[in-house]
Amino acid sequence: MVGQIFDAAANQSAVWAVILGAMLATAGGFVATQMERYVEHRRRERNAALFFGELLTTLQIILYHAHNAHGRGDPFGPITLRMLKSARKEIDIYDRNRETLFDLRHGDLRARIQNLIIRIAMPIEGVFDATDEILRCQDQLRDAGAIPRPDLEGRVESLRQQRDSGYEFIMETVEALPSIIGDLEPLAHQSFRKLGEIGRNI
Repeated sequence: MVGQIFDAAANQSAVWAVILGAMLATAGGFVATQMERYVEHRRRERNAALFFGELLTTLQIILYHAHNAHGRGDPFGPITLRMLKSARKEIDIYDRNRETLFDLRHGDLRARIQNLIIRIAMPIEGVFDATDEILRCQDQLRDAGAIPRPDLEGRVESLRQQRDSGYEFIMETVEALPSIIGDLEPLAHQSFRKLGEIGRNI
């Protein structure tokens, strides 16, 4: 009788040991999975911050040089337009990788980046469209020779004003870039200031 009691107690202890072991294994697996997700999210966030930090710094450098070219000779000469086209290519790179933006956990930072890109992309397209239209009007004026064409002349002047306004809006928007880039630095664990300085000194 006593032996049966000890056997039952031993069996009960073994069952509890198995249950406890299973619970600890489950808890350990859950914690490990959560830690793995946390580390992976941090890694992806860092990569996203590096990508957008470098892209926005490059965009800032390009527009810095575009502004320098704009202030010399023909404001919208070939050098200025090439710089603006290069800026548009950087925006195209952003568009192709926009889903990476969601790896940044700060919603306000994501919104600021998206808003800034839109505010730069739209007026750049406007500058290109206005420039193309100005060239077409000027070709028509040349074909007209000495014949007055006040309608075309007025159209050219209106397009120039529109282009100037778009360009000014771009340069005003660019002033927000340093703040956004600065907010990306802690997430990227890297400073982009050196890259910006090198780019401006080229």
